[in-house]
Amino acid sequence: MQSTRTLKDRIFLVIKGLAMGAANKVPGVSGGVVAFVAGFYEEFIYSLQRVNKTAFKLLINGRFSSFYNYINGRFIGLLFLGMVISYFSVSKLLDYLIVNYELYVWSAFFGMILGSIYYISKDFKAWNRNTIIALILGTAIGISISFLDPATENDNLWFVFICGIVSVSGMTLPGFSGSFILILLGNYVLLLVDSVNALYDSITDIFSGNFDFVNDPVRVRMLKVLSVFTLGSVTGLVTFSHILNYILKHYKNITLATLVGFIVGSLGLVWPWKKTIYKTNSDGSFILDSTGSQIVENYIRFFPEPTTETYIAIAYIVVGILIVLGLEWYGQRTRQIKA
Repeated sequence: MQSTRTLKDRIFLVIKGLAMGAANKVPGVSGGVVAFVAGFYEEFIYSLQRVNKTAFKLLINGRFSSFYNYINGRFIGLLFLGMVISYFSVSKLLDYLIVNYELYVWSAFFGMILGSIYYISKDFKAWNRNTIIALILGTAIGISISFLDPATENDNLWFVFICGIVSVSGMTLPGFSGSFILILLGNYVLLLVDSVNALYDSITDIFSGNFDFVNDPVRVRMLKVLSVFTLGSVTGLVTFSHILNYILKHYKNITLATLVGFIVGSLGLVWPWKKTIYKTNSDGSFILDSTGSQIVENYIRFFPEPTTETYIAIAYIVVGILIVLGLEWYGQRTRQIKA
């Protein structure tokens, strides 16, 4: 499987990793949708579930080449390389765009999710009572999650480990936003902003020859938090992949219908036209998080007025749909060439 990958395939795989990493960091958007739409979701799950007892035996016995081939190492390595690069580059750009062009960014995401729903459901022919019920339940769960209230920040390492396990669902379950789950758990800023920035600053210090950060208790604590969160994420990835691989093998149609429901339910999270409601104290002052940012309590969604800004936003929705259709076209073309 690995030897047949051309240089072009490898570059596109890194790009897909970039897209997954960026999507995983945006509340309401699922990196799993990128994998689904780009046509490598099942290979992604299959590769992760190869991290098992046999793989660890190969690793312990020093059979590194066999271990690498067994877990589909080139695929996983290139994909995760893209994700890591994304967290320190694409996601930074995404943060800037959301702050300065929020309406257009969410419009593009909304269009991409609409395109994802079309892509996943267009060839699905197994509609019956069970799959329709699964679709309804998936949609209901997705909508219900969007109306939950966020908790407060908690840097207890055991809780951080659990956050890692739970948040990684966004990579394995299309439509299930791991970053939004972190918001609900109260640790989005801590785990995807503060700790990532601490790692970035530490790497910068190391390359400049400055090691004073090892004496900074706040920085060291953030690095510990990020390490435990990463360990929890890896644990969750491997665990979920085994469960999903079994479910996809034995209940594929019901699972796909449920995933479509998750994605439909997530549309409310990324509806472009919404007014942000912030948490306030009894005196009307804003409640701030650890970075001094205002904490979001809820969103009031509304239908837009026919203005120039609205028409531009609709154009971005169309662009989002076209991006997904373009990925679909590329995936089909690649499969035809390999066949």
